[in-house]
Amino acid sequence: MDLFELTKKLVAIPSPSGEEKEVIDFLSAYLKSLDFFVELQEVNKGRSNIYARSGEPAIVFSTHVDTVLPFLPLSEDSKFIYGRGACDAKGIIAAQIKAAEKLISAGIKGIGLLFVVGEESGSDGAKKANLIPNSSRFLINGEPTENKLAVGTKGALRVKISTTGKAAHSAYPERGESAIVKLLDVLNDLRNIPLPVDDLLGETSLNIGTISGGTQANVIPDHAAAELMIRTVREISIMKDLIEKKVGDRAEINYLFESQPIFLETLEEFETSVVSFATDIPLLTNWGKPFLLGPGSILDAHTPGEKISKEELLSAVDIYCKLVEKLI
Repeated sequence: MDLFELTKKLVAIPSPSGEEKEVIDFLSAYLKSLDFFVELQEVNKGRSNIYARSGEPAIVFSTHVDTVLPFLPLSEDSKFIYGRGACDAKGIIAAQIKAAEKLISAGIKGIGLLFVVGEESGSDGAKKANLIPNSSRFLINGEPTENKLAVGTKGALRVKISTTGKAAHSAYPERGESAIVKLLDVLNDLRNIPLPVDDLLGETSLNIGTISGGTQANVIPDHAAAELMIRTVREISIMKDLIEKKVGDRAEINYLFESQPIFLETLEEFETSVVSFATDIPLLTNWGKPFLLGPGSILDAHTPGEKISKEELLSAVDIYCKLVEKLI
């Protein structure tokens, strides 16, 4: 398959987090057909990471195979390939495979490909992949950075805030205690915390992603909860301390996921950028010095119009090859 055919084949296979088996099976067979040595690492419940290599890799390309929901069917026009995962990150997978093929054909040995599950839902694949024995010196992680070398990424902290109250008939609110009102007060206070700022990464952001609680309108709610996603530019411990001081004993705090902000290397001759999203890089510490680069825009990822530019895909193959040649 050429680059566009491979991208379209990958996009056409639904692979939401937790249901990646079909795309992993396809990649395993495809990479074996290219004479890569392929290993599957079980993560859980029949889900596997895939590690393919030519020789003993000193440089490994990596990204994730899972996508967010809902699935969007494949389509294309003269400039773009559309569909769920087009830029996040199936076009990247295709570009990395084609770059690896090109490098191997040019006589460069020791190239690896690491494709993991679960990046969109807690990075369980990356955590497991970090246990794979390897001799890699450099990790080239792929996310949509518009083919620019990212010099830094914000960290991520996912938090659940839960409150409890006392149920009662809504006609007699004095007999109950509203968990939802308590939660709203806490959330309002959290929205007004002065958030950390960094000269390179910019401002921390806080998003209240979900709110739930109560049973029906005529009952004082005895339970409520909200999930927050914080993109932090400072150490996670700083953000946790701010949250805990503001919430106090008014609610229960559960930390569901955390990933530290990271600062990455730059190289001459490569355009650079700073990105606000988190990646698997902090969880892949045993794969060498990390670099972050890939085609596509994060502004298209997770949207109803997700797409990848065909021109960017072609450029990505050359840029990946150039990066590897620079590193070796």
